[in-house]
Formats: sequence, C-alpha cells, structure tokens
Amino acid sequence: MDKARNNGWKWLVLVSLLFFTGLSSKAEEAINVQEIVFSHIQDAYTWHITEWGEHEISIPLPVIVKGEESGWHVFLSSRLNDGAEYENFMIAQEGTYAGKIVERLNSGDIVRPLDISLTKNVCGLLLACTLLLIAVLKTANWYKKHPCEAPGGFVGMMEAVVNYIEEDVIKKSIGMADYKPFSSYLLTVFFFILINNLIGIIPIFPGGANVTGNIAVTMVLAVCTFLAVNLFGTKAYWKDIFWPNTPIFLKLPIPIMPFVEFFGIFTKPFALMIRLFANIMAGHTIILALTCLIFITVSMGVWVNIGMTFVSVAFCIFMNCLELFVACLQAYIFTLLSASYIGLAKVKE
Repeated sequence: MDKARNNGWKWLVLVSLLFFTGLSSKAEEAINVQEIVFSHIQDAYTWHITEWGEHEISIPLPVIVKGEESGWHVFLSSRLNDGAEYENFMIAQEGTYAGKIVERLNSGDIVRPLDISLTKNVCGLLLACTLLLIAVLKTANWYKKHPCEAPGGFVGMMEAVVNYIEEDVIKKSIGMADYKPFSSYLLTVFFFILINNLIGIIPIFPGGANVTGNIAVTMVLAVCTFLAVNLFGTKAYWKDIFWPNTPIFLKLPIPIMPFVEFFGIFTKPFALMIRLFANIMAGHTIILALTCLIFITVSMGVWVNIGMTFVSVAFCIFMNCLELFVACLQAYIFTLLSASYIGLAKVKE
C-alpha cells in the first residue's frame, strides 16, 4: 500500500512537471519577465483569475470616469479589452498613462479623465475592510452574549492579539495616561495592514490584490499617523522641535537644529510609507520572478527545465513562508512605530 502511494506521488510530480514544461514550450520567443512581474503587481481594471488555453478568465470591473467633453460615464471594463475604444475612452498601452484609462478629445488630443473606477486594488481594499468589519463585529457580538466566559477559537485568537498589541505596544509606547484616544486607531491600522498583507499572498481569486504594495495606500496610512502625531502633540513636543535642548550656536544665528527637527516631522511618516510599500512590493516581485524561472529555462532543454522547476517551486514555497512572516511583521512594525511617534508627541514638561 505504501509503495503504491509513493508511486502515485511520483507520477503526480512527474505529470505536474510535464504540464508546466508543456505550457512553457508554447512560448516561441523569450518571455518578458519584467512585463509579467509588473502586470501582476500593478493595479488593473479587471480581476484576472486564470487562463484556459488562449482565453483569459477574468472579472470585468466597473469603470467610472468623467470626460472633459462628455461628462460622466459608467460601463464595464470588458468594453476596453484588447485595446478597444468605447465612447472615446481606452486603456493607454504606452507612454505616461500606460495601463490607465485615457480619453480621446474631438481635437484628437489624449488626456487623462477624472477616474474613480473600481479597480482590482480598490476591490481588494473593500474586501479587506469587509473581512475586518466581520471579524470585529463577530468578536464584539460574542462578548455581548458571553460576558463571563473565556473565549476560544477565533474569538480567543482575536483577544490574544488585541491584548498583546494594546498592552505591549500601545500602552508601553504612549503611556497609561494617554493611550486610550489612540488605541482604536492603532488596532485598526494593525488589523487592516495584516489582513491586506495576508490576502495579497493568496495567489488565487479573490486574493492576489497588491493593496499594501501600492504606495498610495501606504501614503494614506502614513498621513493618518502624521496627523495623529502632530495634531495632538503637547507644547513640550513643539518646544523640542523649534527650540531643542542643544548648544545655542546650533540654534542662533542659523537655526540648524530647529530645521533638522522640523524636517524630521515629515521624514518619520515618509519612512513608514516607504518601509511598508517596499517590503510588500519586493516580496511579491521576488516570488513572481522565481516563478518565471520555469519558463525562462525552456530553451535550455527538458532536463534543465525540470531541474529549474524543482528549484523554482522550492524557492517559491520558501518565499511564501517568508512573506507570511513579513506580512505579520510589517503590520506589527507600522503599529509599533506609529505608537512610538505618538508617544514622543505626548511628552510632558
């Protein structure tokens, strides 16, 4: 029985390898790795699921644009497939607006309309927010129905994570006297980043949206922390910025240190934005690049291709495990640094 099972696994592996080799042998020209990688990590107006032969299976998403000459338009992105033009709108294939919807004016000029379409990243963002809302409401509802019981399962896991973040991160960074107004924000940020990171690792629908690998999303998160720090900073915090405790010649007649401290107000949220964006983007890029090894080595022969397929799969498994760790770590680091910056802004005289 064991021998038959082992033989079955061997045949399964061999068939899988031959399947990937057969797919890759269809490529008549060398593949463009850069194009493949960036097409998967960039935003899109359709949600790609898979390919069946020459046919792409995807979900068209709503396009909502306001043209300069024709006003508002709402239609499905399937009308713009394969470079098609619909109501003077199309997806630019090259140039400054490559991959974005552009409008052809009556004069022939190509301009970028006001675009509030539900793209892949927007849908991924809405999915993450829905999951976060369900998780929080489910946990709160359980506590309402079982006020004197110890939770277990999903609710118990949520309680353990919330307690850890609040006790060991928020309270220690901000202080017992000032942490409450910021606790809800920081917990929301932690779970929001964590859920989006985890969804981004899932390679099949409805996962795969590169939300936290989008610099616009990380910028909004960083701006929220920037506002939380500077709108609620104490007088002592602002005094340390404009009149720091340094030798007088570093403050007068040239305000060297005040300038450095003021510049630091903006570099801290900028570092938050870049750190989260770069780590998530890099992880997705490396996994896709390793996957492309299967197809790059087609021209080197069957056995080389089979060997590199094993290597590619092994490295992809390792990178996915590493990405799972990074997904949790980056949510923790963003929350920890945000709490630390808020705590520094709440310093007393």
